[in-house]
Amino acid sequence: MNKSESKYFNTALRLDEALIELLEEKDLEYITVKEICQRAGVNRSTFYLHYETVADLVNETAEMVNRRFLSYFPQQKEELFRGVDSREPEDLILVTREYLLPFLRFIRDNKKVYRAAFQNPGGMRTEARYEGLKQYILHPILARFAIPEAHQPYYITYYVEGIMAIVKEWLRKDCSDEVETVARIIEACVRPKGGDYEA
Repeated sequence: MNKSESKYFNTALRLDEALIELLEEKDLEYITVKEICQRAGVNRSTFYLHYETVADLVNETAEMVNRRFLSYFPQQKEELFRGVDSREPEDLILVTREYLLPFLRFIRDNKKVYRAAFQNPGGMRTEARYEGLKQYILHPILARFAIPEAHQPYYITYYVEGIMAIVKEWLRKDCSDEVETVARIIEACVRPKGGDYEA
């Protein structure tokens, strides 16, 4: 990366972070380019060198968050999500420590992003971010377990919204509980083992 590329990257990163901070304070529709620039410490002409609209910045910020997220998993993205129809059913359970621990560590390390996403789900396009997961992972997994297609949206909503409700509560407590504790709680809620939950 040469000096000008590095400068461009650093400016884009400052704008991403400024947007995330502002989304913690107000809805996207009330955030102006001027506010983003003031928070990032850049002028408006610099913003328009990078983006045409605030929506362009939102898209880039969401992509940056996705890249950060995948970096927390030891497996490659392709390995993590491939071959659903050829794997054994017990390997299709995604609510395990293997997946929960990196997921929860990412949330803990990116609290601002998640608070902004929960406060402004439309602004951070939160729902759109789950579409690939639903289409390519969750629907095929549920099909392997012979869940009728018409019932699958209910199962998906239950798992996604249930886990997100626990995450919201954890964020409300500023992630004060250990990652391992929250992972055990989620596992116990999603896959109870006859009262074997250990606090």
